[in-house]
Amino acid sequence: MFEFIKGAVEFVGPEYIVIENNGIGYQIATPNPFIYSGKMETMVTVYTYHYVREDVMALYGFQSREEKKLFTKLLNVSGIGPKGALAILASGEVQQVVNAIENEDEAFLVKFPGVGKKTARQMILDLKGKLQDVVPDYFPNLFNADTLPLHTQTNNTAFEEAILALKALGYSDKEIKKISPELRKEQMSTDQYIKQALKRLLK
Repeated sequence: MFEFIKGAVEFVGPEYIVIENNGIGYQIATPNPFIYSGKMETMVTVYTYHYVREDVMALYGFQSREEKKLFTKLLNVSGIGPKGALAILASGEVQQVVNAIENEDEAFLVKFPGVGKKTARQMILDLKGKLQDVVPDYFPNLFNADTLPLHTQTNNTAFEEAILALKALGYSDKEIKKISPELRKEQMSTDQYIKQALKRLLK
């Protein structure tokens, strides 16, 4: 229904952002909302997927068409819903997920929150050989913090927001506590904390 929404970022939370377009605020769930924390009140383009079921209607948004395509493919896998698909996209870049599926790398896939051995095997069975249209010519490195702008946030506020985002993605307190001491030593923005945390959690 909606290919994309272009507007100003009005709100950023752990699970969604709000984009204002012509006086209407669109609540859009995204893999990593805090990527937009440095773009408050600036114009952005979010590629959207309109999810409709009997008991829910929601908008999901992505930075690229490739992310959106992979999200829609993941929804076709038995056992993966929108929240699970978002968590996979938040934890790994498109190229990583596609490569793992094509190479039948179950050990890598089960590192994503909510993905057990059965779901990993189902992802491979349902999607292997069907992701050619997802793979772009160029993959941005989602884990390269050096390329990201350092936002004007205090260390504590940024860290706390990152922890909230990780919990929203389905990571347990135990998993988060294991990586927290190292992260606290660094001075980073929220989105940089999230990317570094996910990098450690996927090891």
